[in-house]
Amino acid sequence: MGSLKIIAAFFLGLLCALVFPFFQKLPADALSALALYLLLFLVGMGIGGRRETLDMLRRIRLPIVLVPLAIALGSILASGLTAAWLLPGLSFREGAAVGAGFGYYSLSSILITRISGEALGLIALLSNIFREIFALTATPFLVRWCGRLSGIAAGGATAMDTTLPVIVRFTGREYALIAVFSGLVLTLLTPVLVTALLSSGA
Repeated sequence: MGSLKIIAAFFLGLLCALVFPFFQKLPADALSALALYLLLFLVGMGIGGRRETLDMLRRIRLPIVLVPLAIALGSILASGLTAAWLLPGLSFREGAAVGAGFGYYSLSSILITRISGEALGLIALLSNIFREIFALTATPFLVRWCGRLSGIAAGGATAMDTTLPVIVRFTGREYALIAVFSGLVLTLLTPVLVTALLSSGA
């Protein structure tokens, strides 16, 4: 139900912007940024209040580093193979570049559009938006069937911000730092890997 409420809030905002001119004049980007900062601040307070979180991090330093690396490798290989086998006209390299967006649709789609054109950029935009929506709605089921790290994997780069509340709710607050670290690493890797993958075939 929590995931459905998030999706419902999104469509409610969309409806308000379409129907009421007042909402179109609001600085949506600035308000979204403020809401995100407040959210991260509150999550940080919740994490900082739990001693066991830091104790867990001291025990599993290497696995934490491996989480974003495994997510990156899996995303790139899965997207590349899917494009090469199932989508006519797309190469493994192009599919891998789309997967290297890791849900960071705004940056990855712009980079891909500039390097490879609008068609692939649109595919990247839609693919990474769908990844975020999938993470928001499917995390409860993924955690139940595939383990707690699966929610972090589904979120990709968004595990540090937009999908973090859902991840924390269904995996536990002790996994929040892993999610934030993984999302941060994947966010930093996105421009590097997207550019490297597409430039290598130029």
